[in-house]
Amino acid sequence: MNDTCTPVSFGDNLTVFCTCPDDSVAQTLALALVEKKLAACVNIINSIKSVYRWQGEIQQDTEVLLTIKTTTNGWGKLQQALLELHPYDVPEIIALPIVAGNKDYLSWVGENVCTD
Repeated sequence: MNDTCTPVSFGDNLTVFCTCPDDSVAQTLALALVEKKLAACVNIINSIKSVYRWQGEIQQDTEVLLTIKTTTNGWGKLQQALLELHPYDVPEIIALPIVAGNKDYLSWVGENVCTD
């Protein structure tokens, strides 16, 4: 992949949430996304409690949450990579627009995500 990234404009950034079954999977996904320049940064938040319905039954599990910073242009490839690498049948992958934040940080995100 090209080391030169085309910067995105302010307001084109996303935070993506993705839950993982354990720290090992979370580490693998985070490293893959940053190495492939699909994400500028991935935070790994250990030991969250998830309560959800699966196949008609209420489940409670301890999971690991990834908060992924990327761009709207990088979203498609990032989602595809998560779907390919994730062990869950139906992984939680939710993207939210970043509507405000430290301008320098958001510019850095755009400079460190490549879609070429």
